Amino acid sequence: MWTVIYVARNRTEAEMLKGILDQEGILVMLRAAGVPHLGSSGSVEILVSSSEAEEANEILQGYLCF
Repeated sequence: MWTVIYVARNRTEAEMLKGILDQEGILVMLRAAGVPHLGSSGSVEILVSSSEAEEANEILQGYLCF
């Protein structure tokens, strides 16, 4: 089962975060969120396997400033 761990502001941010998780060996899926006509400037959900969600969150916390 897939779990949303973060909603990126746009496709560029989502691809960057996906790359970070990929390097750590975590399988990632991206899915457009919100208004579809916004294209690459719309929000993108970052999903990982439920079993890897906690690890993925810990990895991303090192890269994201809240």
